[in-house]
Amino acid sequence: MAVPVVRWIGEKIDSFNAALSPLDTFVLPGGSHAAAHLHHARMVVRRAERYMTEITYQEPINPVALKYVNRLSDLLFVLARHLNENGRADVLWRPGLHR
Repeated sequence: MAVPVVRWIGEKIDSFNAALSPLDTFVLPGGSHAAAHLHHARMVVRRAERYMTEITYQEPINPVALKYVNRLSDLLFVLARHLNENGRADVLWRPGLHR
């Protein structure tokens, strides 16, 4: 059973994601200034998630906290795509193009 805040984040992800076209490649950080900041925030949250996961080998961690940071990073990604004109201005990874 999801905790209310984790459930709320999931609902927001679904809501914003509904307007986005499906991805067939990776999204690179960037696009609008605001989206670039959200991509950066997502990177920071992902790093925190990795640290939290590593700590679980040494001591117990609240599993809801892990779910929260995971869903938060997903929300930041979807919001960045939303701010990039609903994904139309996303910077997409194309093999060999960004070297």
